[in-house]
Amino acid sequence: MMTIDIFSDIVCPWCFIGKRRLERALGQVDDSVKAQVIWRPFQLNPMMPQGGMNRIEYLKAKFGSLETFRTIETQLLSAGEAEEISFAFGKIARTPNTFLAHRLIWLAGRHGCQDAVVESLFRGYFVEAADIGSPLTLVPLAERAGLQTESFFHGDEGTAEVKQEEAVGRSLGIRAVPYFVLNQADGIAGAQPVDVFVSAIEKIQARGTVGR
Repeated sequence: MMTIDIFSDIVCPWCFIGKRRLERALGQVDDSVKAQVIWRPFQLNPMMPQGGMNRIEYLKAKFGSLETFRTIETQLLSAGEAEEISFAFGKIARTPNTFLAHRLIWLAGRHGCQDAVVESLFRGYFVEAADIGSPLTLVPLAERAGLQTESFFHGDEGTAEVKQEEAVGRSLGIRAVPYFVLNQADGIAGAQPVDVFVSAIEKIQARGTVGR
């Protein structure tokens, strides 16, 4: 069984694109290759206020101007369309603090539905413009992925674990996401083309480290 650890943040559009490209790659490799995908936390904006901030102000601060972002946005829309992702950047009102979302992803990992919850969060934020920094939004997004959160956000369960996992990513020298770690050894930075993922997986398979 191959393990694929993905360090990502829900507010990163390239992470959503990278998820799609990895999925396509896994669909192209030999059927004997079985992979366990594990989502790891990496906050792009760890100092973001708990309530988030106005997205326009955030984009201006991050990119220097809206014009600079518009150029990047065009590239993202094109890449998203190729992966059947309908980014709705214009509808997003706030850039959230994603720590609660990462706690939810951690919880989903304990219940065997992590990938489904990640998918729901990506769609919620980028397609539906949902405020994923709010527990009131996170609870129904989790439920549609099959995870009942009940009173999860009333306590601090998962807080220490998410901080520890994030520290591991930074200790590995990760500074941008998505970042994929195959079998705890081979790293792939960025939402690379599908053939890059296929090649990396096949190289591991050739070394005889898959399926044992």
